[in-house]
Amino acid sequence: MTARGHDDLVAAQFGPQAAAYATSTVHAQGEDLRRLAEIAAARAGGRVLDLGCGGGHVSFHVAPHAAEVVAYDLSAEMLAAVAASAHERGLRNVVTAQGAAERLPFADGAFDLVLSRYSAHHWHDLRAGLCEARRVLRAGGHAVFVDVVTPGSPLRDTFLQSIELLRDPSHVRNYTCAEWERTLRESGFAPGAPMLRPLRLEFAAWIARMRTPETHVRAIRSLQKLASREIVEAFALEPDGTFTVETMTLEAAPA
Repeated sequence: MTARGHDDLVAAQFGPQAAAYATSTVHAQGEDLRRLAEIAAARAGGRVLDLGCGGGHVSFHVAPHAAEVVAYDLSAEMLAAVAASAHERGLRNVVTAQGAAERLPFADGAFDLVLSRYSAHHWHDLRAGLCEARRVLRAGGHAVFVDVVTPGSPLRDTFLQSIELLRDPSHVRNYTCAEWERTLRESGFAPGAPMLRPLRLEFAAWIARMRTPETHVRAIRSLQKLASREIVEAFALEPDGTFTVETMTLEAAPA
């Protein structure tokens, strides 16, 4: 068996699913996206980095308020889908760039806003990615990070990480809010208070987006069916496998 590097695994996982993420209802809407658009509007005319852009939904929401938005991702297929969708929407100020979060090909202080949504749990090294985000953010700039967070207790954490990894082997880790705040400070940011929101994940769509192998689907369903009452209640587990996670929106300024 030939082992792949983590970046190669992420790209391989998401490339074939580019169209699914570009049209995903879960990713295309939400209060967090509206908040990102408000932040961009308050800093109109700036240069924005959409870090780990996925299907490009952050880029599309903030582009009307920005001079330029750089949609940045590991997957060439994902970036092609973003570029095509931006063209269809008439968003001429959205450009794409390919690479890893831990190695940004941009100059120091190149951006007024750095935004990242549902990407960091795939990063090989959270602290390295945040240090790079801080490096490319200008003095007086603003950063916002949105991701699923783990509830923190070992029992709930193990369950969440297990089903995430079975669904998508490029998953690295969902972090607690405390881990996020600590790592942001270590990376040169001054984080604000996290905004928490529930996110209901319809099981069939959640699995279909990643084309999860049937053996892994069965394993996830087995874990769900064997789950304790605490897990059922914590994740609002439904009979069809649908469940609810907690998401965090965390704004940060350069320290």
